[in-house]
Amino acid sequence: MPTRRVPSLEGVKASGKPGMSRALAFIEQYPDDSVTLLDQAYADPIGRVIGLTGPPGVGKSTLTGALIRAYRQAGLSLGCIAVDPSSRRSGGALLGDRMRIETDPQDAAVFIRSMAARDQSGGLAGLTIAAMVLMRAVYDVVLIETVGVGQSETDVADVADTVVFCVQPGSGDALQFMKAGIAEIPHICVVTKSDMGAPAARTASDLKGALGLVTERSHGWQVPVTQVSVPQKQGMAELIAALDAHWQHLGTGDLLARSRNTQARHWVAQSVRERFGRDGMERAGDLSLRDGESPFLATERLGRVG
Repeated sequence: MPTRRVPSLEGVKASGKPGMSRALAFIEQYPDDSVTLLDQAYADPIGRVIGLTGPPGVGKSTLTGALIRAYRQAGLSLGCIAVDPSSRRSGGALLGDRMRIETDPQDAAVFIRSMAARDQSGGLAGLTIAAMVLMRAVYDVVLIETVGVGQSETDVADVADTVVFCVQPGSGDALQFMKAGIAEIPHICVVTKSDMGAPAARTASDLKGALGLVTERSHGWQVPVTQVSVPQKQGMAELIAALDAHWQHLGTGDLLARSRNTQARHWVAQSVRERFGRDGMERAGDLSLRDGESPFLATERLGRVG
């Protein structure tokens, strides 16, 4: 039986899009053999992660494509994870990434991967975390576009450094935003299709009102509300500026490290719960990460206990 060749982080970086595709396929097929690769990637992040969420039809894919073009013009490389609804028949993604996000397929500095949400209640694919960690070690910016159903609005906070919540004018989503109690989640709010004029302005005002009711602020960060129309090329500069400002905010002290550590602890607890159930979690005991330990090594260690 031939020896299984485990991808290395150096090999993924050196081999471009084909290498990333092979590595993600390996992780999905052989998750237990991918711990070393993911451990290396987790220890060597170079990029920031931006999550885009909001209801279906709000224009997240169009906005994602616009962000890719803007960051590429700035000379940055990008990885993109587009989480799609799942086909009940095949379990695969119903929508292809190339159909939803317009990019140059010849651009070696842009990698897009569609993932099926499958049975994840939060609308995020099971492979999303591993793919994000690997892409974060290879690309300057990683974009994650959620499926926009269920609890994905809150789950995206467990994988992204900056969460962007998208609302379209006149949809009532701003009111739902308040009712759902997720006003604490986003770091930036975007009203899409702002070329609609007055309805867009009213929606932006509603969002600002909802945000004004939030008493708990994320370490002093004031959530901006921007208005964007991709076809009319309006508002993208303001959105990029807001994204850059939040990234700089995370660079204050140890905010970024603390946020990512909190995410990692959540991944460990979620993984142990999914694999071994509540009893397994009780047997595992303390789910904290040890000094210098990645969540993937921690899950492997706790799996032996569970």
